[in-house]
Amino acid sequence: MKFVDEVTIRVEAGKGGNGCMGFRREKFIPRGGPDGGDGGDGGSIHLVVEEGLNTLIDFRYERRFKAQDGQPGMGKQCSGRKGEDLYVRVPAGTLVFDAGTEELIGDLVRRGDTLLVARGGRHGLGNMHFKSSTNRAPRKTTRGEPGEGRDLRLELRLLADVGVVGLPNAGKSSLIRAVSAARPKVADYPFSTLYPSLGVVRTGPGSSFVIADVPGLVEGASQGAGLGIQFLRHLGRTRLLLHLIDVAVGNEGRDPIADFHTVDTELGNFSVELAGRERWLVLNKIDVLPPAERDASLDAIVRGIGWCGPAYAVSALSGEGCEALMLRVQDRLNQMLVERQAASEAESAQVAAANADDIGHTDESGANTA
Repeated sequence: MKFVDEVTIRVEAGKGGNGCMGFRREKFIPRGGPDGGDGGDGGSIHLVVEEGLNTLIDFRYERRFKAQDGQPGMGKQCSGRKGEDLYVRVPAGTLVFDAGTEELIGDLVRRGDTLLVARGGRHGLGNMHFKSSTNRAPRKTTRGEPGEGRDLRLELRLLADVGVVGLPNAGKSSLIRAVSAARPKVADYPFSTLYPSLGVVRTGPGSSFVIADVPGLVEGASQGAGLGIQFLRHLGRTRLLLHLIDVAVGNEGRDPIADFHTVDTELGNFSVELAGRERWLVLNKIDVLPPAERDASLDAIVRGIGWCGPAYAVSALSGEGCEALMLRVQDRLNQMLVERQAASEAESAQVAAANADDIGHTDESGANTA
């Protein structure tokens, strides 16, 4: 299935039904008076997160969505039927922008999240609302209001805990295959991965996390070269980055240290916040290094990069070191969760203390005393 992560659609809410101009007509009741009913409200349009969707490809074939109009009012004070609301399904992780102003309207991340994007028009009033002591037979009604219409830009950002970055052929897809049940395409040529791949890494009973392979980082990716600019934004929701380096490229005349700095530069050019995110160095394809020279070669790469953070050596092809790396990642994600909860509790305590302090100052001043 083709991966689509950005589309523009048109949404048009339903028009409100017009009010009815009618008069009561019954035997033995002359001059029955006005009895025209109101129209129905137009249907609204909502975006709702649907479990199981992982791409926006459906919007490539249907780009215009129109909700039902409200029915006109009827005689005997009968109101028209309200137009049905339209619910448009989107995958989790969808950002919704106004295509004209680029204003962020909503961020849909959890199953069942719903966002109103176009409100239906209000109904018109029937002539029964305009009768008075001086106007016993009003011939006035109001028309239903048009529904809202707007162009929306939908942008999908993958919901992954860990993002894997690196140059083409660094072994990102192979790592995903080695640690999860996902089966992204693997081939010995650049850009074999044309769209992000998600995999669930299970590290124990009830313990797992989502890992994403983001393709296409080459020199100039942040300015649009290759596929990088198209997919770099998918790293925005990750909590931890694994920077994969191919240690075997020296045999091909390339430099692993230069490869690292290429990706590092593109991350910084794309987003300062992303470049500052916690990142681990992963040296891949250690199986091709002679066992006697392996440790020295890996140490030389780490020193050449000037890396001071966590560094791990793995072989995605043979699986060596992959399980240990994933267990360390799980431990770190668990630690991040605890730290985030502690920070949230501390912030709540500060707010409560500030509110209590404000109440105390108010009582001392006597401003709120009886």
